[in-house]
Amino acid sequence: MKFISNAAHLIDGQPMFKVLDKVQKLEREGRKILHFELGEPDFDTPANIVSAACKALNAGETHYTSSMGLYELRESAANTTLISRGFKPNINQVLVVPGANSIIYFAIRCLVNPGEEVIVPDPAFPTYYSAIKLCGAIPIRVALKEENDFRLNPDDVRKKLSSKSRLIIINSPSNPTGAVMSQNEINEIASIAKENDIYILADEIYSRLVFDKDYQFKTPSSYDNCKERTILLNGFSKAFAMTGWRLGVAIGPERVIEKMGLLLQTIISCVPPFIQRAGIEAITGDQMIINKMKEEYMERRNVLVDGLNSINGIKCVKPKGAIYVFPNVSGTGMNGEEFANFSLEKAGVALLPGSNFGKYANDYVRICYVNSKENILKAIEQLRIALHRKL
Repeated sequence: MKFISNAAHLIDGQPMFKVLDKVQKLEREGRKILHFELGEPDFDTPANIVSAACKALNAGETHYTSSMGLYELRESAANTTLISRGFKPNINQVLVVPGANSIIYFAIRCLVNPGEEVIVPDPAFPTYYSAIKLCGAIPIRVALKEENDFRLNPDDVRKKLSSKSRLIIINSPSNPTGAVMSQNEINEIASIAKENDIYILADEIYSRLVFDKDYQFKTPSSYDNCKERTILLNGFSKAFAMTGWRLGVAIGPERVIEKMGLLLQTIISCVPPFIQRAGIEAITGDQMIINKMKEEYMERRNVLVDGLNSINGIKCVKPKGAIYVFPNVSGTGMNGEEFANFSLEKAGVALLPGSNFGKYANDYVRICYVNSKENILKAIEQLRIALHRKL
């Protein structure tokens, strides 16, 4: 019998898809399930974006292109960065990737040696932990605390630093909590990175989805213009309802972006040009539908948070951004894992346990507000009834 590699044993994947498999099994058995488990926007990709891809296909843009990405998309991304973040990166700082998710692996692989440390929030997007582990690096977890609205505390980061620290990952707005870091917190993280000569991977995939004016989106990339130590992760999946298109953009120091581009070239070759044409339209075309989607998300958030806080035993911080809430369910007498199973089996509501996102979130669950307000209200009522029957 042939063996598989040691690295293969380190691959964890994303736990939410295991939950989806369980949900779909119940649906095949005839159960009606309300879906709140995946961060999958329920809106269709706007028609103008789809049309741009179709136009490119009909024009024969189905061949190889530069591994770094179409010049036009890289330039559009740079111009958009000037508008949103106050600086314009040069073209050699911009890399087009097949989904922003891949940037996590590319960055860690190109910046961190086996045995070195990556400071990472907990709870956080599971791919951080999986990619760190696969690269032979060591995750140094910083607990995100409910009393701080789940924002990453720079003082807690400082306590985790060592001579082996090479990279700090921040995610604002956050998956799974929806937390948005303050200007002071961002300033401190940027200072910590500079003082200790380490990199920052700023996951800003939800940067267009900040709802409260007192928590406007802030970024550490504005402190070094991504020329020295900041790698910016962004993509099209969430804000533009383009999850299936698999398109993202990394911006960072030229020497880092060059190596990440070579890694992409080695394993993927390039992102299809017709998809890149859709990306250009997404960020340069009419934003009316995009803004309407954001307004709808904000309304859903309000309905969901109010509904959860009306249920005995559940306490939910109102998130400032992204598409998630992260309620504390310990008052129900269940931990997050038990509550998620109870919710699915007894209330017909699919959501995820906080333990899917780290070691410090056992009392929590993640609920995505990517379903209609009508279904959110229905889910709240079904949870209320199920918990009442349990008691």
